[in-house]
Amino acid sequence: MERDGIFAGDDPFAIARRWLDEATANEINDPNAMALASADEDGLPNVRMVLLKEIAADGFVFYTNYGSAKGRELEARPMAAGVLHWKSLRRQLRFRGHVTREEGDKADAYFASRSLKSRLGAWASEQSRPLSSRTALMAEVARVTAQKGPNPPRPPFWGGFLITPVEIEFWADGAFRLHDRFVWRRRAAGEPWDISRLNP
Repeated sequence: MERDGIFAGDDPFAIARRWLDEATANEINDPNAMALASADEDGLPNVRMVLLKEIAADGFVFYTNYGSAKGRELEARPMAAGVLHWKSLRRQLRFRGHVTREEGDKADAYFASRSLKSRLGAWASEQSRPLSSRTALMAEVARVTAQKGPNPPRPPFWGGFLITPVEIEFWADGAFRLHDRFVWRRRAAGEPWDISRLNP
């Protein structure tokens, strides 16, 4: 099967990084914005936007509060799907697979790279939990600021998730809705990829 141009390459993660780099140069806001899908304890799907922070050697990494709705869902059912859509490039990248925590030094380093207000906000927010008022939230931010100081460590309830895909699809808009689609599939991480062209 011939794959050239924007689809060329033997490593889907390298292709994905190349596409993200192009989007970073063209998208006005948040080229790394990703719709993340998970499922609750009843199997009911849930989707929300998160920021993709890394395309690693074998997966996609984002960070969150582990006590959030998505954090709890991914702990209970460690599978997820994601999609990045770049209107400026008329492309999208879809993937789905298994989820593991991304913790330790890598998570610490990413947390330390965030603005101080974002780090304090991570400590103050009980993400996805009921909140009585914005005033209560700001009071908690003030309390945390006084307690944690100018260099708060990463909270134990906050860190990353790595999605290790078993399927990645690259999609590019085509004239008359005759789009180009290539899907990479494998049985498990470390297994060889099978690549197919799909109908639009």
